[in-house]
Order: sequence, then structure tokens, then C-alpha cells
Amino acid sequence: MRRRVTALALLLTATALPLSAVGPAQSAPGPQRAAGPGTDHAADDPFTADRTNWFRQDRFGMFIHFGAYSNLEGEYPRPDGTVCRNAEWIKRQCKIPTAEYERRARSFDPADFDAGAVVKAAKDAGMKYIVITSKHHEGYAMWPTKVNSWNLRDHSSFDKNRDILAELKRAADAAGVKLGFYYSIWDWHDPDFPDPATFPKYEKRMYAQLKELVDTYDPALLWFDGEWDTEDPHNPWTARDGERLEAYLRGLNPDLVINNRVGKRRVVDGDYGTPEQEIPDAPVDGQLWESCMTLNDHWGFARYDRNWKSGQALVRNLLATTSRSGNYLLNVGPDARGRVPQPSVDRLKEMGTWLRTAGQGDAVFGARYGGLVEEPDWGTVSRKGDTLYAAVTRWPGAGQPLHLRARTDFAVKSARVLGSSQRVTVTASGDGYDLTPSGAATNPTATVIALKVDPGRAARPGDGKGLKQEVFDNAELSGAPKVTRTDPAVNHSWKYTGSPHPSVAADRFGVRWTGSVEPRRSETYTLTTVSDDTVRVWIDGELVIDSWNPHEPRVDKARVRLEAGRRHAIRVDYAEQTGEAHMKLLWSSPNQPQEVIPSTQLRTR
Repeated sequence: MRRRVTALALLLTATALPLSAVGPAQSAPGPQRAAGPGTDHAADDPFTADRTNWFRQDRFGMFIHFGAYSNLEGEYPRPDGTVCRNAEWIKRQCKIPTAEYERRARSFDPADFDAGAVVKAAKDAGMKYIVITSKHHEGYAMWPTKVNSWNLRDHSSFDKNRDILAELKRAADAAGVKLGFYYSIWDWHDPDFPDPATFPKYEKRMYAQLKELVDTYDPALLWFDGEWDTEDPHNPWTARDGERLEAYLRGLNPDLVINNRVGKRRVVDGDYGTPEQEIPDAPVDGQLWESCMTLNDHWGFARYDRNWKSGQALVRNLLATTSRSGNYLLNVGPDARGRVPQPSVDRLKEMGTWLRTAGQGDAVFGARYGGLVEEPDWGTVSRKGDTLYAAVTRWPGAGQPLHLRARTDFAVKSARVLGSSQRVTVTASGDGYDLTPSGAATNPTATVIALKVDPGRAARPGDGKGLKQEVFDNAELSGAPKVTRTDPAVNHSWKYTGSPHPSVAADRFGVRWTGSVEPRRSETYTLTTVSDDTVRVWIDGELVIDSWNPHEPRVDKARVRLEAGRRHAIRVDYAEQTGEAHMKLLWSSPNQPQEVIPSTQLRTR
């Protein structure tokens, strides 16, 4: 992880491998997509894909930061008698010489690591998945890699016959918990990493280690880090490197869920965004997201850090992420012996108790952005099916109402306080509804009111097949198109090497989509484009998105009123000048979760 809090962006001596070892790009063995004209790297729509369904439903996961740095437990006594404090960044921030760091790693013996206990702590908390650091920035592998000797088996005092990743995998599988791995691209230990001339040698070793992880442990998720531009040591990782790596990994396992730090933490990288130590104030445009946070002030174990967040604050964070269609990845840091600190376990238990009480977990698991209402200042609102879950963190005084501001027309059929028989009166009021409970709050952390809602006229399923697509071999969209066909959805990641057709070069091409869009309900929709590098969108002849100046990957939005039963004319022009090529068209509304506009709602005329 980064040493400092980061804002959301829409932004040793390594043992050499034989020449047959896995490598980047075209030298990597195994199934891969061909790269070149005609290649499209878009896997699917993560907002709706079966592949990512578990991630969208589970909402709550455990992060584990554990490595050779854990052996120092956050403190390094310097030769001059002073003590430098840090955790997972201690090697770099305390300027520990490599030989000294290696010497200390020799005594690392997490003999008390208990995979069953770790998984039980996660399960008791209500967590549905676990992500553990397989390799942090220090370059130390926490599994018996064959790539080098800088790992827990070959460079520690740990039992040579144990493999903590294998133990965790067995325990997680037995408990029905998914397992994923964190892997740092930035490597402080490999001598080939910082020099662009030797970086390809490191990259081959990185590919080999990732193949080991995928083939040996079958992770559900890969969580990358260390992709940013930095020095000490220099980080040469580029967006092109990320493109090659992501394509390679999807060749190894098409079902992998991959975070956006596989590239450069952009909206077009991986499957989901990774805000760190913060919670966005609304659903993230164009990408799934997950907020990762610490239980205290450090990711790795620091014996002096007792600044623990309260169970109440943690539950409220979880409710906030869910109400904005995000996930919450909450970190624990085992100590030098591999034990999760008891204060971490205690707080996780508090969260699990809240989630299991009175069915309050329904406000989290399988739930998403409330949509129908604005987020109130007295709590959060999530939605699952025809139920809104209003988690009230500031309960009103006796006889006082809680106001919900509506974003569209809908009716409230009933309301009840979970875990209570008290009556809740619902009254239409001004721009929404007043909820007036008859009794007191049932929980000091958050009391949940479940509201059964009727969004009105049923959604009208379409039977379209997509839009008419014309592909031009120039960025001006001039002359006769090279290709004309029906495109099921505007959802493409041609990236650096691809293009819409083998006959069209990967640079300087244009695409026009025309036809009509038919909404399922009459509402005000937000149309969202994710593009690199220029795009324009017209609805019923009106230019609603005009982003025709060349740009890097970005999101553009427009709000338009669409009527069910009406086919609204749509035209999308896209041009690629040089570099990358991405183009997605999504929609969302109070009743429609964010998604790529599906083919059923698109017609060629």
C-alpha cells in the first residue's frame, strides 16, 4: 500500500530463470489473445457479468498485510541507538540496508499463523472474501516460489514444510470464503527492477510468480499495487505494461477479478477501482469499486499502534460503501508470530454481531446504491430488489420524522424497524416521504428501517440486437466505412494494440454507432461514456456529450429524459488518434443500476 492516504483516481539477488521461463507479452506461454489489428480486450461488463457477480454481492472482505516486515513489528533500532518506526514500508522509510534487512528476515518464524483462526475471524465478522499479501514492495514472497530464494520457505526460520497460502486456501474453501492475492509490481529487492534496460528480466520473473499463484492456488481475485510513478527505487511500470499483464492473466483464468492497479489506476484498468482510506461520496462512474482501510493507522503490524477504530465506526463505513455500490476491504496485520491482534478480532466480532442481528446484514449483502432517494444526512440507504434499507445513525426525537428526498416517482407500500415491533408511519411530504417511528432506536450503531417500495410501471424488456456500427480507417470518419455491422453493445477496450477490425490499423481510426435506444422505464437517465480519446453522443438529434478534444481515458456524462415505449434516436461518434483506444457507453437511473447499455435496449433503426 502507499505510505500516505491517496485520493480516488478517475482519475537479494534474484535467482535467474532458465530461458524457458514465462515472460511478458508474446513470450508468455499459455492461452492468450492475439495482439494486433482486430483485437478487442474487453472481457465483459463487470457491472453485470457472471464473473464478477460474487464481488458485487459479497460487499465485505478481509485484507491481510503480512510479510518479512512483520518480523520487525514496526520498529527498527538504528546503530546510533535511535528507533525508527514504520510498518510495511519500514525497509525503505527507515533506510535499512539490504544486507541487514535480509539478516533480520532470516529469523522470521510465523509459526503461530493459524489459517483456520484467520478464516473464522473473517467469517465471524461477516466477511465473504480474503485478500492476503503474497508479495509486498519489499519483494519477499510469502509462498514457496521457485523463481527466487527471497521467500518465506527459503529465507526464514519458518517450517520448510508449511505453506501459509495453501493453508489459507484450504481453510477458506472449507468455510465458503473466497481467497485473493495482493501482489506488488514495485519491487525494492530485485536488482533488475529499477533500470528500464533490465526491467524485462524482472518482468519475466513477475510473470512466472503470478503464474505460480494462479496455477497453484486458484485465486478468485488478484489485487495489484505499486504501479505508480516513483523513485527510490525508480518504477518503470507503464500503461502498456499493464495492458500486457492484464491480457496475460485473463488468458490464464478468464474468471479472475482484477483491480485497477494492474495498470495505472485508471477507469479503463482492470475490473474495479481502489480508493484507499476513503469512501467516495457517490457511486463511482464507469467502474466497480472497493475501499480498502486499516483498523488502526498501519497496514502491517506495529506494536505501538493502538489507535483502533471503533466497531461502530467500522459498521457505518461498511454501510456507507454499500449504499454507494462499493465494497469494503478491511485490513488486519498479523504480528511476527503470525497472530492477528486481539483488538482486531474484537472489532471484527462487533461488526459480525451487528450484521447478524435482526437481519440487518440484508442492508449490506447483495445490496447496492439506494437510487430511488438521495442519501439523507441521518444515515445511509441501500437497496435490494423492492426493498430500501434505511440505516439510521441519528435517530429522531419522539414523534419527529426522518425525511427521504425522492429522485423519481415511487410508492412506499410498508415500513418496519428490523428487530422491533414498533410502528413506522410513512407520509408523502414535499419532495419525498417522512418516516416517523413510534419508538426508540434498537441499536446505537445503526437502526435499520426496511421499506417495501413500488417503482410503478413494470420495466419493459426490449428485444433489440444492438446498434449499427460503421468502422472507418481514419479519425475523421470520412469516406466509405471499411466495415458495417451490428454491434451488440458499445463496450470496447482496443487499448494500444487492437482495433475494431483486422483490416483497420491500431492507430487513427473512427467508429460511428447509429440506431435507437429504448429505456425500460420512463426516467431521467445518466449516460456515461468511458473513452480514449474523443467521443460525441447525440440523443434525438441533440448533442448531449461533446468530448471531441483528444484526451487520455476519461469519463463524460449527460442527463437525458428517456420515455419507455419510445425509440430515441442515438448516434455515437468515436475517433482514435494515437495511443490507446477505449469506448464504453453506460446508463443509469434511479431504477437502473449502472451498466453498459445492453443489446436488448438498442436497435439499428
